[in-house]
Amino acid sequence: MSNYMSKNNKISVVIPCYHCADCLHELYQRLVACLEQIAGRFEIIFVNDASPERDWEVIKELAGKDGRVKGINLSRNFGQHYAITAGLDYCDGDWVVVMDGDLQDRPEEIKKLYEKASDGYEIVVGKRENRKDPFIVRTTSKLFYVVFNYLTDQKLNNKISNFGIYSRKVIENVRQFKESDRSFGLLVTLVGFPRLEVGVDHSPRASGKSSYSFKSRLKLALEHILSHSNKPLLLAIQMGFFISSISLIYGCWLIIRYFFNAHVASGWTSLMVSLFFLSGLIIMVTGIVGLYIGKIYNEVKNRPLYIVQETTPPIERINV
Repeated sequence: MSNYMSKNNKISVVIPCYHCADCLHELYQRLVACLEQIAGRFEIIFVNDASPERDWEVIKELAGKDGRVKGINLSRNFGQHYAITAGLDYCDGDWVVVMDGDLQDRPEEIKKLYEKASDGYEIVVGKRENRKDPFIVRTTSKLFYVVFNYLTDQKLNNKISNFGIYSRKVIENVRQFKESDRSFGLLVTLVGFPRLEVGVDHSPRASGKSSYSFKSRLKLALEHILSHSNKPLLLAIQMGFFISSISLIYGCWLIIRYFFNAHVASGWTSLMVSLFFLSGLIIMVTGIVGLYIGKIYNEVKNRPLYIVQETTPPIERINV
């Protein structure tokens, strides 16, 4: 292993937890077995996102037995990416691993990611070649990235997960972003730095079910698109210009038709279709503008991204 990845480096593992109580003991044991092979110092930070199960009790139990385990308990459910943000604000490792707490991200893959980072990459992310998620999850995820890439002119795909290892430099720059949309993977893409995607094994969820419903996934996708692209506004302008051009051409055709046939019977069909179509278009464009105004409104309120109820043991937030 190169000096760049020396044994003196400290690795922080940040894990958002929700409905993960049954997985945490096994996850902890497998993490320790892996990390002790590659790092002289490490910490495991579990962030309880107000799980209705016993996640926090299990985290406190693990932290009481092993000083390398830290727990952060959020005051309410803020969401996965906000929980990741909290973990990043409290970790101090030279390298930071972000992974899920349901054992779908295999702890044993951290060694592979860490070794690849020794080649000089600041970001090494896992690429799930064979996702074990349900068909509907894989399909909607793929559809989201098709739409998102079109609207933002990026080249992301649904096989890339948050699971990866990131240098301290990357994490500090990600923490500079203060907007309320906290998609960790997208923020990592924005900061740049040398990046590598590595194939990793992906396991089925060990217990429970995902907290993401179709409705919540749709809402999250809409928030990500509005936060990272103004293309919907441009598309609305282009559509308005197109309809105006068609209307002008149609108007010219009616004028010409009138002079060649002055007794053309006036019809209500085309009028009503045009009226309802244009009304719907106006409402749609107004709605798009309203969504962007709503995002601006949420940003200027400058509310905290998350609120910590307690930590175990008592730990301080790392200043940027």
